Amino acid sequence: MVPLMVLQKLREMRQARAEADDKQHIVALDIGTEFVKALIARLDNDELTIVGMGRARQDVSDMHSGAIADIAGVVQNCETALAEAEDQAGLQAKRVIIGIAGELVKGTTSTIRYRRPQPDRPLDIPEMEFIIEKVQERAQVKAQKSIALETGNDEVEVKLVNSALVSIHIDGYKVSNPIGFQGKDVAVQIYTAFAPMVHIGALERVADELALELLAVAAEPFAVSRSVLGSDASSNFTAILADVGGGTTDIAVVNDGGVEGTKMFGIGGRSFTRTISSEMDLTYKDAEKLKINLDNDQIKATVKQQAEAAIGKTLDVWLSGVELALSEFDAVDHLPNRILLCGGGASLSKLVEALEEREWHKNLPFTKKPTVHHISPKEVVGIKDATGSVTDHTFITAMGLLRVGYDTIQGSSDPGSIKEKLNRILRI
Repeated sequence: MVPLMVLQKLREMRQARAEADDKQHIVALDIGTEFVKALIARLDNDELTIVGMGRARQDVSDMHSGAIADIAGVVQNCETALAEAEDQAGLQAKRVIIGIAGELVKGTTSTIRYRRPQPDRPLDIPEMEFIIEKVQERAQVKAQKSIALETGNDEVEVKLVNSALVSIHIDGYKVSNPIGFQGKDVAVQIYTAFAPMVHIGALERVADELALELLAVAAEPFAVSRSVLGSDASSNFTAILADVGGGTTDIAVVNDGGVEGTKMFGIGGRSFTRTISSEMDLTYKDAEKLKINLDNDQIKATVKQQAEAAIGKTLDVWLSGVELALSEFDAVDHLPNRILLCGGGASLSKLVEALEEREWHKNLPFTKKPTVHHISPKEVVGIKDATGSVTDHTFITAMGLLRVGYDTIQGSSDPGSIKEKLNRILRI
């Protein structure tokens, strides 16, 4: 018979192992309009390894324009996706990063120019904190006004969900770490994303119902940008990133490794399905099935022609949305000549063809016709897949959320570094 003291010691050892295992894993929840995707990843030094993947289809009534419309329904779908990921991983992760999307998520890059009263004194952390707080305050007022105008509600509350340094110039000279520099004029560019409290509250409720610790909420286009940028502070990565989901299209413009801003509009994959359903007098389910299998040779030519005509109508509106969203990046001299696509809606071949072949870009500040391709999971920096299940561009947003979680954890693990002190100022 095993002595009671030994049993107690064994229990303590198991609990310690479970706690250590829990700290080595995080889960990303991409709560999309069509699907919930759950990825469980293990932290391996400076890399993430995906060890579990799960997916569950959402009901039509669960989401509206990229935001949660039915909390109970979404929680149930998240549980299904999580259970599948946990079975594959052979463990449960307790810390979660959740994405937020929708037209009312406002992401912009703001610049503030600050004239220092003592230019000979080296810049320190308190002074940078003061400057950054001023940028964030200005961005919040701008976001609040924009959301109030769109909702017709002047009392709407907004909250910062993501913030990241884009660039710092001192007397016109670009620096990666401003601490210790002297100079009179400091220009700071910071990307900030704000969302209505009602949307954030719904995500917090979902995490609570799932008994998960919410590490971070991330604007999904920001998460996509993090997936391809990685940790290289001197990255010159430049591209337009378009995440075409079921309910919205989220666009991020990245220039020399910095997020210039994000825009979202409420046209996604479901809009194409609804048009097919309406034009061809089909149920939503049958219209979705036809849309997905449109490239199948077994579909009758007349049916295919009708479906393509219906898709073309929505495509015209979608392209106008892309053009309008990109035209709002008026602070950039020219737009990147690469468009990288992700999300389930980007699987529609007609959408890719339209971006490649039509003249929608003519009135925008491109230096040449943009190239278009899907982001591959292999292009995501610092994340590898051990499951063999994360195979295409539809998983990029979830992988980006893992990256945001990694950034959050790494930052808190090195609180003494200069870089982390700056990042901590930015983090909510």
